[in-house]
Amino acid sequence: MGLRYVGGIVSAGRNGINYPVTAVEYLVVAGGGGGGRGRGGGGGAGGLLTATGLAVTIGTSYTITVGAGGAGSPTEAVVGTSGSSSVFSSITSSGGGGGGSIQLVTGQSGASGGSGGGGATDGTTGTSFGSGGSATSGQGFAGGASAGSSAFGAGGGGGAGSVGLAGTANTGGGGGAGIVSSISGSAIQYAGGGGGSSYQGVTLFPVGLGGGGGGGSGGQSTTISVPVVGSSGFSNTGGGGGGGGAGQNTGNTASGGAGGSGIVIIRYPSYLAPATSTTGSPETYVTGFWRVYRFVASGTITF
Repeated sequence: MGLRYVGGIVSAGRNGINYPVTAVEYLVVAGGGGGGRGRGGGGGAGGLLTATGLAVTIGTSYTITVGAGGAGSPTEAVVGTSGSSSVFSSITSSGGGGGGSIQLVTGQSGASGGSGGGGATDGTTGTSFGSGGSATSGQGFAGGASAGSSAFGAGGGGGAGSVGLAGTANTGGGGGAGIVSSISGSAIQYAGGGGGSSYQGVTLFPVGLGGGGGGGSGGQSTTISVPVVGSSGFSNTGGGGGGGGAGQNTGNTASGGAGGSGIVIIRYPSYLAPATSTTGSPETYVTGFWRVYRFVASGTITF
């Protein structure tokens, strides 16, 4: 009994039989880390894992956990909150590390995570710099360090595809790039790092841009009393939040942006049987050769 195409979709042959599912392809992206406060580093992207051929068992209910993005740091000397892990079956992606925040005499380092958060500068001379947080092997890249030697650019958070850039002179480092996946049926980039913030001056220095894949840009530091808050990472991408800016006066700092929530996507050939049940209201559709389940909230799936 052969297979045949019906309206561009592969269908079972005689009697419309749907064969059981024995293995699936997956994309599991964790929540991104929140950006640091005041000359803050960008948050690291959520860890990203993707592969084909994950064995599944008919009749077994598999838990899906979609990780939340971490909050941007609301307080000086406190690292942005790291993102939460995303899970499918035995696959766990780690949340992105939070970005470092301004400290008076010591630059704060970014937190480790799926991808690492960027480092922040100190609040006085700019000679003490924070290092970037480390990444989880196979899930992302490290964050960038802040600039030292009397310079104030904060580091960008790492992305799933590349490291976060270090701050240079008074300019924030860009977030690391994410990875493009077509598992949903369209080419979409996921898990970009958040950008680092700039230093205030008579000339407004550039901020670090968020990495492609949902990373938020860093906030502008200014000579006036209202510095700019870091931009949040995009929802359901695992993007890191941008670092917050600083004003000229001591204690006048803006919070970092929140990390973007994660996502879990599962697909397998469309001639195989649909899942017998799901919870969490995943988006379910057939595109070309593939049957796709796209989870933006936690739930379950039974094949």
